[in-house]
Amino acid sequence: MGITSIIISNNSLFLSTMNRIKEVLDEKGIKQTWLAEKLGKSFNMVNSYVQNRHQPSLETLYKIAEVLDVSARDLLVEEREAYKNGL
Repeated sequence: MGITSIIISNNSLFLSTMNRIKEVLDEKGIKQTWLAEKLGKSFNMVNSYVQNRHQPSLETLYKIAEVLDVSARDLLVEEREAYKNGL
């Protein structure tokens, strides 16, 4: 899976992709509250990542990947795949 484009500005990650955090949490049986605690972030912030209302910064994306024991790339979905799946 390739990433179509990444723009980094002020430590924020803008992707033409969506994240797969929800799918990875479900696959691993992990709750959003646990992830929020591990990241030192509020449940509301983690929930906004999970629901794709906001995208995590690049630093946070890598931290999420580390905590979930996956690659950062595994947390991303290409734009055309997201479109195909109706996301």
